[in-house]
Amino acid sequence: MAAAASGELRVQVESLRLEQAAEAHRRVEAGRTTGELVLEVERTAPRPTRWHAAPAPRGRGMRKDVRMDRLPMIDVSALVDGGPRPERERAAHEIGRACRDSGFFYVCGHGVPPALLERLDAAARRFFALPAEQKAEISMDRGGRAWRGFFPVGGELTSGRPDLKEGLYFGTELPRDDPRARLPLHGPNLFPSQVPELRGAVLEYLGTLMGLAQSVMRGVALSLGLVEDYFADGYTADPTVLFRIFHYPSSPPGSDGWGVGEHTDYGLLTLLAQDRHGGLQVHAGTGWIEAPPIPGTFVCNIGDMLDRLTGGLYRSTPHRVRNVSGRERLSFPFFFDPGWDAEVPPLPSRGAAGGGRARWDGQDLRAFTGTYGEYLLGKVSKVFPQLREDVL
Repeated sequence: MAAAASGELRVQVESLRLEQAAEAHRRVEAGRTTGELVLEVERTAPRPTRWHAAPAPRGRGMRKDVRMDRLPMIDVSALVDGGPRPERERAAHEIGRACRDSGFFYVCGHGVPPALLERLDAAARRFFALPAEQKAEISMDRGGRAWRGFFPVGGELTSGRPDLKEGLYFGTELPRDDPRARLPLHGPNLFPSQVPELRGAVLEYLGTLMGLAQSVMRGVALSLGLVEDYFADGYTADPTVLFRIFHYPSSPPGSDGWGVGEHTDYGLLTLLAQDRHGGLQVHAGTGWIEAPPIPGTFVCNIGDMLDRLTGGLYRSTPHRVRNVSGRERLSFPFFFDPGWDAEVPPLPSRGAAGGGRARWDGQDLRAFTGTYGEYLLGKVSKVFPQLREDVL
């Protein structure tokens, strides 16, 4: 009888989830903003199933080499809330499998307040709607060695090609007299006077996402057979935290340009919020697949340093963006990386894992020597070569 009741409950829960997903989809089609829809399920839904077969949009401009597929959905609430050990280990097991299989997954159960993303989304839209000369008042060349502020469409390069996006660069807020502010990519942020609410939203978001990233990294540690706070007590005790807001105009029909070209992320972990207009594509094993927005989730992927730490067992996966929605697209990537002065050798228990798709840049991550700051600076200076010449 208990088993029958349990089965009925599961059916009821799944039925309710499907109804809520359909309602969220209807609201997406009605044109809701990022903050209203990205966390819609988080407010009301029971725990979602761990694997979500969300179909990618079949909009115009879809490349024939891009498959309709799915990335895993992982409930991280036990890691966020300090749930029972078996639940934390189950989440960690799923994170480990995703890191081995694709390096990308969705996270739900994250506890990020919906109102926070709503505020961030609204303030970002106000900023990008400003005239060009007003946005340029906080251009990156005014941020000095901190490399913070605004860049225009085409101002950022990926693999030597200009990206079809404009954006804002932020990081951990540091006063100018902080000793760390002497390092590149460290210091005070630049905020627009025309949109004063952006400052509070960005700084609160940075603090909130740092907590979520530490929680996901506890799952990564458990998945590798390490103590739960292995990263929090070491590599991310004083993490390098970078945050971007990207605004993608729609790609012109027939264009071969990319919002951002094929690349991998540099550090440990990325948490991405995206509005209702898709465009993110992931090279997951058998080919390029879509990673469409799913209400109530963040897209999570691992970076080069976690690839290096695990000897290639966990792979930093190439991804790219092309906005063919016919409308503007916003995304909010949060990068959670090792401390600036940290060296990141492979874990002693992890030998090199062969196989896999060769990197587009031909780099062998295991051949790099030096600190994470040196690695990051070498990468970012290729993205902004003129800034490198002017600032460093």
